[in-house]
Amino acid sequence: MRKVLVVEDNKDNFKMTNYALTRAGYEVLWAERGEDGVELVNRERPLFILMDINLPGIDGIETTKRIRESEANRDIPIIAITAHAMSGDRERIIAAGCNAYIEKPIDPITIVEQIHKIIGLQADENPDR
Repeated sequence: MRKVLVVEDNKDNFKMTNYALTRAGYEVLWAERGEDGVELVNRERPLFILMDINLPGIDGIETTKRIRESEANRDIPIIAITAHAMSGDRERIIAAGCNAYIEKPIDPITIVEQIHKIIGLQADENPDR
């Protein structure tokens, strides 16, 4: 089973995301704080990361930058999941090192399909490979 990391401080948002990813065959790791997310990425090397931007401690922008500082983690797709929809936020998030941006609220029915499209995984591919 492929591991993915969700860095999200809101338990309800995590539960919804976890449900969708688990149904799609992923093992979901969870970090509520950016610092914990950096540690988990270095230890577990997930297939991709869903990154909330508004986090306690270091925010998702700084967390992404710290993950990208490591040569080993430069290629892991990081997808921002955020309610930040102001002009310029998308560019700022991408400039920090995120590969893509999905606005909250997420749709648990379509989120996995959106993620697969972003990371280039076909809908019929098994995440276990």
